[in-house]
Amino acid sequence: MKTRLRQIYGQMWIAFRQLRWDKTRTVLAVIGIALAVLSVTLLAGVGTGVTETGNELFNEADRDLWVTGGPINLAPGSVGGFQNPVPNAHTVATQIQQHEDVQTAVPLAFQVVYVSTDGEEFETIVGSGTPGAGGSVRITAGEGFTGPNTHYADGNYSGNFTHQALISPELAAQQNLTVGDTIHVGGTIASARANEFTVVGISPTFSNFLGTSTVTLRLSELQTLTGNAYDDSATLITISTVDGADREAVREDLATAYPEYTFRTNQEQFVEVLQQQAVVLAAGTSLVVLGVVAGGMLALNLLLSLVYIQREPFAVLRATGATRGGIAGIAIVQAVSIAVGGYLLGALLTPPLAAGLDQLAFAVTGFEGLVQVPRYAYLAGGIVAGGFALIGGLLGVWRVTRVTSARGLIN
Repeated sequence: MKTRLRQIYGQMWIAFRQLRWDKTRTVLAVIGIALAVLSVTLLAGVGTGVTETGNELFNEADRDLWVTGGPINLAPGSVGGFQNPVPNAHTVATQIQQHEDVQTAVPLAFQVVYVSTDGEEFETIVGSGTPGAGGSVRITAGEGFTGPNTHYADGNYSGNFTHQALISPELAAQQNLTVGDTIHVGGTIASARANEFTVVGISPTFSNFLGTSTVTLRLSELQTLTGNAYDDSATLITISTVDGADREAVREDLATAYPEYTFRTNQEQFVEVLQQQAVVLAAGTSLVVLGVVAGGMLALNLLLSLVYIQREPFAVLRATGATRGGIAGIAIVQAVSIAVGGYLLGALLTPPLAAGLDQLAFAVTGFEGLVQVPRYAYLAGGIVAGGFALIGGLLGVWRVTRVTSARGLIN
């Protein structure tokens, strides 16, 4: 037993002595392992963040079912830029709401509009339309829409505009707007100059959902300004069921009654949105796989190189009576030491780098929380660091001791 302990101690002493002998090589190896760990943790953080953020956005919408009539097609050259797929939106929503287990059915529309604070300089942002604030829009400042929807009061578009608008916090900050200020909004610059709206509230609801600045009008007014009033088209209809209702049963009833529409739960709608971004998702998945493979190969190559560089000292040890197992023990101690150092460095650098990457993603996409590093990512990074490093050390020893004879190296 004492002899075995003495051998282990001797192997550790030799291993650490060789690591200290070339500190630059050791530091570079540790940094290389840290980079391998970061390639795993950060890419896993991106994948997890996208999924979690998407689920949070749909859950925050507080809707049970989503009704769509097909894909939202681009309409180049048209006012608004989008062809919304749900016609007769007001009527369909009213009919759906008559179901005994449906509490509310709210049609929503999204179009690109021109916005200006002075009627001279305009910028294009996303305009959202909703029949009224109610429970579908969260207001953080102001009263929101007040009074009846006079423009669509009799089920047509012949009434006067209310000229009330909600703006997102981002737009309020960009244009230095507060409740009570006025803005110009329209589907064209000409219509925007002719239509001035009073800011009656600030709402993050649609900006959180879309990841960009928004201005929200009553649905009928947005439809009129963007040329969608002729067929009462909307982007989708959201449904809230009464407490205790069986959502699946409600969906089946409505799908039977309205076969031309698709009814989805929150999770299904989120999956549908993801499927529409198949190319992006495929690229993201490929990056995650590439990160794991590249990180593992980097760790493996580093340890193979580390062992190969020490072929002469190992040959000397073989010549003085060291067994292949003893040399393997030295290599394992070195591999584990470098792997632990690299993993700790990578794990320590992951949170600040993830935070910086998240800020960059927010600046590009407008969505927060797109980088969220889960606990399993640290475990995966540890497996990559330790597993591949250990394999690299053993393969390196096997190669050196098998291919090169100790006598040949010494001579």
